Amino acid sequence: MYIGDYMGRRCLYSPDALAVVDAGKTPHWKFTYRQMNERANKLANWLRDEADVSQGDRVGIFAYDGVEFLDALFACGKLGATLTCFNWRLHPVELQHLLQDTQPKVMIFSHEFADKIARVQADARFVNCWLHLEGDAVGGSAHYETALQAASAAPVVTESVTEEDIVCLLFTGGTTGLPKAAQITHRQIAWNTLNTVIHDITHGDVTVNVFPMFHTGGLFVYTLPLLIMGGTVVLTRRFDPEQVLKLLQTYRATFFGGVPTMYQMLTTAPNWTEADLSSLRFCTSGGAALPVPLVEKFRDEKGMRFKQGFGMTEFGPGIFALPAEDAIRKAGSIGRPNFFVDARIVDDNNQPLPPGAVGELVLKGPSRASGYYNNPQASADVMDDDGWFHTGDLAKCDDEGYFFIVDRKKDMFISGGENVYPVEIEQVLYRHPAVHQCAVIGVPDVTWGEVGKACVVLKPGQTATPDELLAHLAANLAKYKVPKSVEILPELPISAAGKILKRELREQFAAR
Repeated sequence: MYIGDYMGRRCLYSPDALAVVDAGKTPHWKFTYRQMNERANKLANWLRDEADVSQGDRVGIFAYDGVEFLDALFACGKLGATLTCFNWRLHPVELQHLLQDTQPKVMIFSHEFADKIARVQADARFVNCWLHLEGDAVGGSAHYETALQAASAAPVVTESVTEEDIVCLLFTGGTTGLPKAAQITHRQIAWNTLNTVIHDITHGDVTVNVFPMFHTGGLFVYTLPLLIMGGTVVLTRRFDPEQVLKLLQTYRATFFGGVPTMYQMLTTAPNWTEADLSSLRFCTSGGAALPVPLVEKFRDEKGMRFKQGFGMTEFGPGIFALPAEDAIRKAGSIGRPNFFVDARIVDDNNQPLPPGAVGELVLKGPSRASGYYNNPQASADVMDDDGWFHTGDLAKCDDEGYFFIVDRKKDMFISGGENVYPVEIEQVLYRHPAVHQCAVIGVPDVTWGEVGKACVVLKPGQTATPDELLAHLAANLAKYKVPKSVEILPELPISAAGKILKRELREQFAAR
């Protein structure tokens, strides 16, 4: 089995090295590569013998982060099955829809979600077995660790698995409607790992994962590449800034990845001042442009070097990288394409645009997902005849080859005939000393069609009025870009992946 059995392979080379720390457990659970491989074999045997899971079948998981998520991924790899990762924020109605679409034979779930699971069980008769993590059994479900203890640890291999087998279904974003399931192949994983190794990680690195593992950031940005390399991954159950700072220090993490909102939350954690982050070689930020004041705060107070980048579920996820030395000089840039990624900017007629022109970002390379599960039309819609993947992101490239995301096509709004890009406005807002978080959305307007509304969370102990923030924007932006109103809010809706949910803000203010 030359591909797919990730723990079986890694166990050959470094069986006694520390692979995973599950910091969501008390005390922390720690596993070597030998132990991780044994757990994966046991789960694979149980899935095959007790739930009739074989190559091509799906195994669902609806759970907080923990070692069990990795068990399931590696067991599915051994069987040639497909791990189907459901967002635990889903409403039962949404979960039911996605279950009907993917029809997993097994569902693994955290006990916190027992009520949601109970609401979908009756209509999910295609599920052969329900496995609950912790807590009491629900609706005839089996206990995960009990099942593992009873299962055989004999090696499981499926020689017919190839690089094109689907190892995982990841549902895209979900911030604009019901998600689509991107099909992640072993090929995509292998090429993304190679891109990640070239740009970022080495043998023996240690990281703390704070992304939910139903998200590509949790499984594939750093976790799996580092485990393939033989490093150590520390898992958190959910993002807690105070705990993360402690874990970075305790386990002497060598790199860390997050999104801007997470970094902002770290700086306001009660243990920020005394946290020793000197073991970190670098931090990586993605998901949105990192505000320059935040880069400077980490640099000045913690001596931190920031790499920035850009990725997405359907491609990579590692696509672009901005080296630390360019963090200030090229502020706002996502960097240049990773080694085995081709990128360009095209107009509405799919023709390449020159440097500086805004158009759609399109990508080509072997780390692309194999379309969307059970959705051939959506798969066809994102690919052109020449094999370019259309991201739906508006971007530009400068004359040095650095790319800049201008906005999502769907986030851009038109005011009085002018295209307005919220990211540009948000970057100006972040330069105001009182602004902690912000999001700009387009709202309907009788005169202009749409106008901007800035939703702002202020830093603790800071004050600013809407008029003051509008004046700050007016001093830095063209008049048509300045929002019509500013709303001061106690918090913004944040996804489990740490991204601001603009859809919820649009719904909130549309209802007024």
